[in-house]
Amino acid sequence: MQRLFPALVALAVIVGLLLSSVFIVRERDAALVFALGEVRGTITTPGLYFKLPPPFENVVFLDKRLQTIETKDPERIQTAEKKNLLIDSYVKWRIADPRLFYVTFGSTDRGAVERLQAQIRDALNASVNVRTVKEVVSTERDAIMREVLTAVEARARPLGVEVIDVRLRRIDFAPEISESVYRRMEAERTQEANRLRATGAAESERIRAEAERQREELLAEAYAEAQAIRGKGDGEAAAIYSEGYGKNPEFYRFYRSLEAYRSAFSQQTDTLVISPDSDFFKYWGKQGSPAAPAAN
Repeated sequence: MQRLFPALVALAVIVGLLLSSVFIVRERDAALVFALGEVRGTITTPGLYFKLPPPFENVVFLDKRLQTIETKDPERIQTAEKKNLLIDSYVKWRIADPRLFYVTFGSTDRGAVERLQAQIRDALNASVNVRTVKEVVSTERDAIMREVLTAVEARARPLGVEVIDVRLRRIDFAPEISESVYRRMEAERTQEANRLRATGAAESERIRAEAERQREELLAEAYAEAQAIRGKGDGEAAAIYSEGYGKNPEFYRFYRSLEAYRSAFSQQTDTLVISPDSDFFKYWGKQGSPAAPAAN
């Protein structure tokens, strides 16, 4: 047993040295191999690798995946109109040069995040300060994001960082100007509504006047046509009467008297104060005619 103990200890030491000489690089990582404090090599391809046991060589791993920096609090930035905006943004970035990144920031990304946030803040100020509120909010928002991305990417490249994208997620007015902006928007909308109402009222009056004019024209045309028809009918009636009168004047006079009787005695309560010998009852006393009624 005493002879086996040294052998077991030696075996354990050999196994430990072998394990400390093997390392695995995962797909999401980049490995920096250090030899006595100096970077001997950079490994970005996943796989199984060997190195000398510590303290001769050691390995530092860096996360090379795509990462996101989101602003905790919106940045207060002033426009060309001296109005403050609260801009919430985020940036997508990753480690492009592990060796340069380690030399600049060390093995953690905290320093890189702080540096990128400061660069984004400077780039946003440079782009927003020369634009109006309307341009920042709507018309030139994409141009601002492109400018910020170009500026931050150029500054981050010497640090071993690749900036993939920069986005303005939300833009709000600062509380002190929100109320005035809302009041101005309300006044503009009220003015536009009044303009539309005035336009609608004018158009309504125009349509109503046009309809009234067309109505008067139609009534005038209809009246003229009715008068023409009535005149034609009266003419034809007069011609018929004239023709009948020419053929038998006595019958014509008798017929006209009957019409007069019918009109005079159309109601049972009708009363005439007239002499029975008047011309009105001329045909009542004729042979074969009805006897003249007693006058009231």
